Order: sequence, then structure tokens, then C-alpha cells
Amino acid sequence: MSQDLSDYRKSYEKSELLESNCPENPIELFRDWFLVANDSELVDEANAMSIASIGLDGFPKTRVVLLKKYTHEGFIFYTNYNSEKGKAITENGNVCLSFFWAGLERQIIIKGTAEKVAENLSDGYFESRPDGSKLGAWASNQSEVVADRKVLSNNLAEFEKRFKNKEIPRPKHWGGFIVKPISIEFWQGRPNRLHDRIRYELQKDFNWKLERLAP
Repeated sequence: MSQDLSDYRKSYEKSELLESNCPENPIELFRDWFLVANDSELVDEANAMSIASIGLDGFPKTRVVLLKKYTHEGFIFYTNYNSEKGKAITENGNVCLSFFWAGLERQIIIKGTAEKVAENLSDGYFESRPDGSKLGAWASNQSEVVADRKVLSNNLAEFEKRFKNKEIPRPKHWGGFIVKPISIEFWQGRPNRLHDRIRYELQKDFNWKLERLAP
């Protein structure tokens, strides 16, 4: 089975990205772009991002997670530390985040190093989650092989019974990672494939160097 996609074409004409409009700190530009995406009817889940890591088997793997907070220090998401993703990042913190907002013809690529956030931050976010999500964190041994869906349902029922009328605590194997960026690239689609690519790279003095890349 095969399909030729060589005739697929799209002209990108919605916006531009010029150096004169770029702030010194890329987090400020990220904030501006994120707010536009979050308010746009063309974007569903503006905080959905891909994260690529190097697995324990030596292969890269990319999956979608949800950004839960960003600061001048970095980008925070939450996961099961015992999952394939969690183990990979714990072993090798060099990761890449990617946001693609197709409706806005924009992409952001972030290279950085990931590390676990402080436990009190994970506790605070976990407390804000709905009870169903809290129980799911207990019921699912993320990335482990299960015989069927019934196993998950039984696990959930067990923890529903265990924590009935009780506060649901955060499992110690569940928490946040913060990705501290060393490079952030902003991509804006332009006509004739001459896209705007502006890259910020963190320097030794902790200032950011801005460069335009050829598309």
C-alpha cells in the first residue's frame, strides 16, 4: 500500500516574524504567541506540546503532553516518573519540546534540560486536579503492559474504595519536570517556503543571542 503526497501544497500567508519585533528574552515572545494561540478559535489545546527524549533503548521517542506552567526559568509538565518517558528523562535530561499551532502557521521548538520540580510544587498541582485524575494517577502503572482494559477498571475501583471519603494524596512516583531552555526557535510560515525562523540561544553570561535561520 502506498500513497503519493507530493502534490500536497499549502501557502503560508497569515503573519510574519521580524527581528525588530522580537524582545530580548524569548520567554516574552513565547508568552505573546501562547496568548494568541490560547485565544484563537483555530487552536485546540494551545498547551499541547510534543516532548522528545532519548529512551533507555537508545532510540528517540516523541509524545504529546500538556504544558501546565511556564516561567522565565522554564516549562513545567507532569507525568508518572516510573513511565517510559519518566525513566528516560531521569536518565538523560536532554529533551526537545515542540508546539505546532497549524491554524496560526506557527511552531516553537525548545531544546533544554529537564529535571524534577520540588515536591511541594508537585503536591500543589496534584491537589488542584479533579478526583478522577488523582485516582487515575494511582490506578495506572503508566507504560507497563496490561492484559486488557478490565485491569485498569479493577485498579481504579480498588483505589476508589481505598480513598473513599478521604483526601487523595499524590503518589510519590508522580510529579513534575521543568525543562530549562538553552535554545528556543520561533517558526512563522511565509509564502514560497521562505519561512521566518528566529532562534534564541542562551549564552554563558545568561543573555540570549538572537539569530535568523534560513528556512
